[in-house]
Amino acid sequence: MKLTNAFIYIMSNKNLTTFYIGVTNNLERRVQEHKRSEGSEFTSKYNLHNLVYYEVISDIKTAITREKQLKRWHREWKINMIKELNPSMEDLAKDWK
Repeated sequence: MKLTNAFIYIMSNKNLTTFYIGVTNNLERRVQEHKRSEGSEFTSKYNLHNLVYYEVISDIKTAITREKQLKRWHREWKINMIKELNPSMEDLAKDWK
């Protein structure tokens, strides 16, 4: 059995007013889908095209558990976590093709 990484990620809009937490096995593909407003009505509706945070997790079950945990967090906790790794909360995927 081949092990693949999973990713937890957070998308936001340019004003950082709304956040979306997702899980995927292919971060680059999934972020590009969000940037094209594909695959998620929520991210399309709120223009959540900026990747502001992600974690690499060794397996999908653990990733799903982590996603659920983060979704229960208060907004302030999420922002503090993002700023630990991305202090300016810039789009980490701005140069992805």
